[in-house]
Amino acid sequence: MNKLGKSLPPLASLLPFEAAARLLSFSRAAEELNLTQAAVSRQIRALEEDLGLALFQRRNRAVFLTDAGRELSVTLSNALRDVANTSDRLRGTAGRNEVVLLCQPCEAFHWLMPRLSNFHQQYPEIELKMVTWAQPLTDFQGYFDVAMQSSNRDHGLHPLLFNASDEVFPVCSPTYLKGREVPIALDRLGSHTLLHHDAQPAYQLEWDTWLAEFGHELPRQARGLAFDSYSLMLHAAVEGHGLAMGWRRTSQRMLDNGVLIAPFAQSVHLEQALSVYRRHGQARREEANLLVDWLRVELGLG
Repeated sequence: MNKLGKSLPPLASLLPFEAAARLLSFSRAAEELNLTQAAVSRQIRALEEDLGLALFQRRNRAVFLTDAGRELSVTLSNALRDVANTSDRLRGTAGRNEVVLLCQPCEAFHWLMPRLSNFHQQYPEIELKMVTWAQPLTDFQGYFDVAMQSSNRDHGLHPLLFNASDEVFPVCSPTYLKGREVPIALDRLGSHTLLHHDAQPAYQLEWDTWLAEFGHELPRQARGLAFDSYSLMLHAAVEGHGLAMGWRRTSQRMLDNGVLIAPFAQSVHLEQALSVYRRHGQARREEANLLVDWLRVELGLG
C-alpha cells in the first residue's frame, strides 16, 4: 500500500500555498506563478478541504496565516529548499570561487562582453561563467546563480533583485541614409525597409508598439525583413539593409563607433527594461553577491 500517496495533500496545491504563505497575498502569489487569483484561491481551498482545517484567515482583502498555516509553511519551505538544493547538486552547481550568470544573447554579446575585463580586474579570484538563453527564464532547466533578462518576460519563482531602465529608438547605418532626409519623419516610414526582431514573447517595444507611443501605426506599404536574433538584426542594420529598433544599452558601442546612427528625433524611455534575478531557493553565495553588486554599478544603479 502506498501510504505516502494517501498521506500527501494535492500536490498541485503546494506551490500556490507556499507562494501565498510567503507573500501573504493571493494576488501576488498568482502574479508570481503566472496564474489567476481565482486559480490560487481554488488550490488553497482544495488544500484546506483535504486537511480539514483553515490555513489562512481572510480579512478585508488581506490574508493571514493560521497556526496550522504557519506550521505547514515552514515544513513545506524546508522541503522545497531541500529538493532545489538536491536538484542543483544533480545538475551540477558552481564551485567555490565560481559564479554563473545567465543572460540573453544580445546583452551577453553587445553589453556584457566589453565589460568582462572590468569584472576580472576587480575580482581576479572569481571565475565568471556565462550562459546564454533566448527564452524566458521559466523555461531554463540548467544551473545559474544570477540571471538577467528583459523585464516583460516570465521569471517564475526566481526573486527579482532590481530593474534597470533603457532607451529605445530606431537605428541604421550612415550608408542607408544617403540621399534621404534626416531626421526621418514618422509619417514617412512607408518608403523605408523596416528590420524586425521576431522574438517570442515579443520585446516590450517593437516597431508597432514603439510607433503607437507617438500615435502612429505601422505603415502597410513599408518593406520588412524579420530576424529571429536581435544581434543578426543589428548586423543587418550595420550592413545597410534598413531601419532597426535599437536599444541604447546594446547598440551604444556601434553608435559611438559610427557604424550606426539614430536618424529619428523621437525615443522612448523604459523605466523597467532589464531585470536581474537571483536563483530561487539558492543559498546566498558571496561570489553571487559580488556579481550582483557589480551588475548594479555597471547598469548605472550603484
